[in-house]
Amino acid sequence: MVKKVFITDCEGPLTLNDNAYELADEFIEDGGKLFKIISRFDDYLVDDVKLENYHAGDTLKLIVPFYKLAGLTNEKMIKFSRENIYLVDGSDDTLRFANELIDSFIVSTSYGQYIEALCNYIDFPFQNTYHTQLDVDGATNFNQFDKKSDNVSSITNNSQTIVGDKSPKFIEELKKVDEFRKIILEHGEETEDDFNVLYDIFFNEFPKLEINKYIESVKTVGGKGKQIAVEDIVDKLDLGQGSIIYMGDSITDVEPLQYARDNGGLSVSFNGNEYPMNVAEIAVISDHTIVSSILIDLHSRFDKEYVLDFIREYSQKGPNAAFEDFEVDYSLVEKFEKVFYNKEAPIIEIITDDNREYLLKLSKEMRNSIRGKDIGGLG
Repeated sequence: MVKKVFITDCEGPLTLNDNAYELADEFIEDGGKLFKIISRFDDYLVDDVKLENYHAGDTLKLIVPFYKLAGLTNEKMIKFSRENIYLVDGSDDTLRFANELIDSFIVSTSYGQYIEALCNYIDFPFQNTYHTQLDVDGATNFNQFDKKSDNVSSITNNSQTIVGDKSPKFIEELKKVDEFRKIILEHGEETEDDFNVLYDIFFNEFPKLEINKYIESVKTVGGKGKQIAVEDIVDKLDLGQGSIIYMGDSITDVEPLQYARDNGGLSVSFNGNEYPMNVAEIAVISDHTIVSSILIDLHSRFDKEYVLDFIREYSQKGPNAAFEDFEVDYSLVEKFEKVFYNKEAPIIEIITDDNREYLLKLSKEMRNSIRGKDIGGLG
């Protein structure tokens, strides 16, 4: 029998968070709006420009100078992340179940500070994760700047204290970053002219500044980076065709979902937006991860066609018929029946050209319902 593995994105299939957005919203002046504008710019660079060496999820790079502007530190990131973890119902049980059953991994674009906080919270091995690494304290060395004072400098702008390096030049750069912040906030209409302004800021103006080293230091695990992580797992575990079940929900999951599908595995959109719904083979629309547990259970014991047959019967005849005709772990059936007692059953369906738009509408509705429109609307 083929050795199996479960690989999942974090934010969406497991948690309700968008940690990078939440950090921006908490610490940066008008940070939530700023992050959403940069996130839409990120989608534009991936979808329309197809910018070379730029990857989905690089919003987490572009936002970093504004974290520095706000005086964000590693310590503050860790504390905030620990205090703001919101799970999709059942996800801690699903991860525990999956990890006991088969090798299981989290492949996430999220910062490592958040992923480590989550792993500690739900008792999942941090070594089984891939994530974006950011050292917001030490990513750049400003020692080359003249330092005429031993006192840490700070400036106040619009009642916001900006804590900086000892160097006057660094303080001047932070002022420039704040100018960029204000310009970006004025160009959030998603027109070509707006995107051109952002392009000039990030790819012409920022490279002139030493603080751009913060952007350059961040290697995001998104899009192609997630696929590379999945390939690394496959190599380490010496896996064959049909070994992977991958769950994702956003633009950063397109490449790993396609990789899983191309290699005979199960590619699952969990409350996904249009990006995963265009490449995944299976749509799950649910406010509870017991559905994920059931798919993981079947994937661990049977081949792909058996799982797809289960999904066909589930979607055509309902969950009761599917549970009777297929060998689903009885404890999972009991839990499913308890969770969805007197409630509408979740959707598990194979995505086709005929049902894609309908499923996408329902998926977005669920996504926005459980994660909120601000986070649910991000790419």
